[in-house]
Amino acid sequence: MTQPTDIRHRAGELPRLLDLFCCQGGAARGYADAGFDVTGVDKDPQPRYPYRFVQADAITFVLEHGAGFDFIHASPPCQHDSECQRIQGKDHPDLIAPTRAALETTGRPWVLENVRGAVPKLRGPVMLCGQMFRLENYRHRYFETGGGFTLTQPGHPAHLVPQAKMGRPVPPGHYGQFVGNFSGVDLARRVLGVPWMNRDGIRECIPPAYTHHIGTAALTQLPTADLGVAA
Repeated sequence: MTQPTDIRHRAGELPRLLDLFCCQGGAARGYADAGFDVTGVDKDPQPRYPYRFVQADAITFVLEHGAGFDFIHASPPCQHDSECQRIQGKDHPDLIAPTRAALETTGRPWVLENVRGAVPKLRGPVMLCGQMFRLENYRHRYFETGGGFTLTQPGHPAHLVPQAKMGRPVPPGHYGQFVGNFSGVDLARRVLGVPWMNRDGIRECIPPAYTHHIGTAALTQLPTADLGVAA
């Protein structure tokens, strides 16, 4: 298991963001573009992850090292609350509550992300949609905030463009769903802004536009001392 050599934030450096359950790094790209130095953690190897990566159990890692970061993002696996997985009758662990409990021990600002099926378990989540960022996609994701960080719910533009059926090619004038064994990896890469990902990563990724929005808001709320700015 690879470990960072120094988990502390040093004056003059970019604010440090911990990306838990990082997968292939959709969330990471948005935070990096917003101005964070990103470290990703996932229990599985992630050779496509474009930033510093630690292979480890995410909850264990945040309990041991989370307080050393300026901001924490967590996307525990969504399969437990995914409509696709319920249809297939598959069983997956529910990590939302354990992840929240771990985040709350750090004393750092954080967001906890998941899918629509998990909304009853999330506390006052903000919903982001591709239409809010002029993406040719909907892909609703829900973000609970904590540790002193707050996020305002943006207005939600109407869904006026029809979606292709799940797993089918995307006809002209439609948006793709890009879940399951979907068709059109190159199209999904372009639409979602994740050109380095394969189909497995795209299925579950957070579009970077979402976390660029969150990261920009976080930077306005972090104390100046945490950002390494000289007085």
